[in-house]
Amino acid sequence: MNKHGDLNLEVFVEPSFGENGYLLWRNGEPDCWIVDPGLPPQQPNQIAAAIEQHQLTPRAILVTHGHADHIGGIPTILQLLGDVPIVCPKGEEQLLVDPAENLSASLGLPISVPEPDQIVEPGEVLALADLEWRVLDVSGHSPGGAAYYCEQAGVVLVGDAIISDSIGRTDFPHSNHKQFITNIRENLLSLPDETMLYSGHGEEMTIGHVCEYNMVLRQELKQW
Repeated sequence: MNKHGDLNLEVFVEPSFGENGYLLWRNGEPDCWIVDPGLPPQQPNQIAAAIEQHQLTPRAILVTHGHADHIGGIPTILQLLGDVPIVCPKGEEQLLVDPAENLSASLGLPISVPEPDQIVEPGEVLALADLEWRVLDVSGHSPGGAAYYCEQAGVVLVGDAIISDSIGRTDFPHSNHKQFITNIRENLLSLPDETMLYSGHGEEMTIGHVCEYNMVLRQELKQW
């Protein structure tokens, strides 16, 4: 478990795609968020067990984007934990409900999850206890992809915008490469260097590390 001031953040890795699902809560508070629960059965079961272990109350399932490996655990989470509201970025709604759109149909494992309870747009602020999280536009990998940034904790959850020392793919339907690079530059690399970035795949790193060592991104930035 990682700690950033009063924020607790636990990472769960789905073995098939190496996708990171997250559980977030503030010290001394029961409310928690689940972020991008991946394919069942392992990851959503682990998240549900951790919620029970820490005696937490799930208040929302946050989605960074609607690709199958980031939403596949939602039905299991709902089955295990009951009616937890789904929070989805604007532009990703159809991906949640349509296996062709979320790319699961092409894998032969069609995934469809309930329609979101709340749709968020860039600039909106969400609250977990007294921690505020601003929605950032990182669309381009997917049509409406979002990151969630907490200045108080110095943490940003970026989905597949930045993956290890690379970036997310833009050869999917509805991807837009130029838009993607522009959003990363303007909305992620503009954050303080010490901000800890948590990706949809791979290890966490600081924004400063990304700026200095992500050679794929640095090369892309030279072209735009």
